[in-house]
Amino acid sequence: MAVHFYNQDTDFLPKGRVKINQWVRDAIHNEGYKVGEINYIFCSSANHIEMNRQYVGHDYYTDIITFDYCDLEGRGVVSGDIFIDHETVDDNARQLGTAPREELLRVVIHGIMHLCGYKDKSDEEAAQMRQKEDFYLQRFPQ
Repeated sequence: MAVHFYNQDTDFLPKGRVKINQWVRDAIHNEGYKVGEINYIFCSSANHIEMNRQYVGHDYYTDIITFDYCDLEGRGVVSGDIFIDHETVDDNARQLGTAPREELLRVVIHGIMHLCGYKDKSDEEAAQMRQKEDFYLQRFPQ
């Protein structure tokens, strides 16, 4: 199957999409799953917050919304649409003092970890999610 990159109401697409594609595929396989259809859609903050309000019920800015279409229990296939607000990712990088590219990659893999079944609602879940993000960030091909 495939990992795709699209943009919606913005010109932004990440650089190095071939590397990101392979990195995402490797992470999914490392988690014990198969790659299905994964769509990364990069959009503006205005579009993202409207989706947040409509589909998630949050009235605040976030950097990612993940729509899960996985069949982890049946065929073990990871599929979904991952909407990333690149403007909020850049704002978060500034606030956290991290490089925008690193923050973008963290969000990219965060969505995949959600599709692989990891949650981040509790402190324990969030700590495990952070460990997974760090693990895969260290393995991003340079």
